[in-house]
Amino acid sequence: MVLKIVNKSNNILPKYETELSAGMDIRAFIETPINLKPLERRLIKTGLYAQLEKGYEIQVRPRSGLALKKGITVLNSPGTIDADYRGEIGVILINLSSENFLITSGDRIAQIVISKHEQVEIKEVKIIDQTERGIKGFGSTGLK
Repeated sequence: MVLKIVNKSNNILPKYETELSAGMDIRAFIETPINLKPLERRLIKTGLYAQLEKGYEIQVRPRSGLALKKGITVLNSPGTIDADYRGEIGVILINLSSENFLITSGDRIAQIVISKHEQVEIKEVKIIDQTERGIKGFGSTGLK
């Protein structure tokens, strides 16, 4: 799969940082720094426009270091960019810390993962097969 990217920013293209990386960091492309206050969310532009092949998506995910050290995460994680979207890639960041976080142009703000997917046929039925787990939901399998 070839990911075609138009880069209208002055940042480098996304790239894999190691041989076995699944994600590529993407960077902010903003005119002025953004002071992200605690619990504030903002759409951060990247200057990137992508073209995917049919059957692929771009997943936008948080950077683990930003999440752990600064409390900065991607609000709709993972965000999905569909193969037919041609607009600028934006990242919805939220500050879950108690301190302001300054974002400047060129900062690595998120990572993208290219993922293959399928579209399925939907069939409405009256009942679905039962399983041992059944309707037991969140936390039903325990912690250990």
